[in-house]
Amino acid sequence: MQKSLDDRPSGGVFILSLVLFVLFWTALAALKADRTVLPDPLEVARVFRSELAAGRLTRDLFATLSRVAVSFGLAMAIGTLLGILLGHFRRFNHWADPWVTIFMNLPALVLIVLCYLWIGLNEVAAVVAVTLNKTAMVMVTVRQGVRALDPALADLAFVARLSCRERLRHVILPQLGPWLAVAARNGIAVIWKIVLVVEFLGRSNGVGFRIHLYFQQFEVAHILAYSVSFVACMLAVERFLIQPWESRSTHWRRKAPDN
Repeated sequence: MQKSLDDRPSGGVFILSLVLFVLFWTALAALKADRTVLPDPLEVARVFRSELAAGRLTRDLFATLSRVAVSFGLAMAIGTLLGILLGHFRRFNHWADPWVTIFMNLPALVLIVLCYLWIGLNEVAAVVAVTLNKTAMVMVTVRQGVRALDPALADLAFVARLSCRERLRHVILPQLGPWLAVAARNGIAVIWKIVLVVEFLGRSNGVGFRIHLYFQQFEVAHILAYSVSFVACMLAVERFLIQPWESRSTHWRRKAPDN
């Protein structure tokens, strides 16, 4: 029989885990007993409904998700291309390695501030800052994946006289799949946090902007309402997009023959 290839927790376990988190939050709020410092989930839910009815939450959430999507797509595309080149061409990797190290260790806050100073307080600067922060991470991950490619499969493709397109589709991409999935998962975890900082510092809309606004007013319930709404979106992306992709990307490695 074929073994199960899905390592994701079942839907019941996933929901139960979230329920336990809400109970933990409720217990902490009750222990603190100060709604101005840590409101309970019911208070945050009331604020959530209010902001949703006013239309503010929908607009700002859409603005943030749009920036995340564009930055994520650009970072994955550019980082994957450069990672393949770095992993395939050793001389190019030697010359570019110091650059990669610099961008890997350059603080996100520095890049955000510099992009705002050089480009201006606009949408282009916001996207460029987030993309630059993520591209280096994708590049390093894909480079490692290229170095781990099985040379026997490359020889087999050469003997079979596969075209470049066929090699990419049937030999290279299946092997890079797990590495790309790791880059995507790490990217989602990092990019949305950087986007919030970008919005916090220099945008007039988005979840980060709202958090900044309500931080100045010390409205903790509003801060949590916007934070929870965005985290819920990221949980959905992780659960229904990233995890299935990661499972499919390793399918060919773990597939067991039928007995």
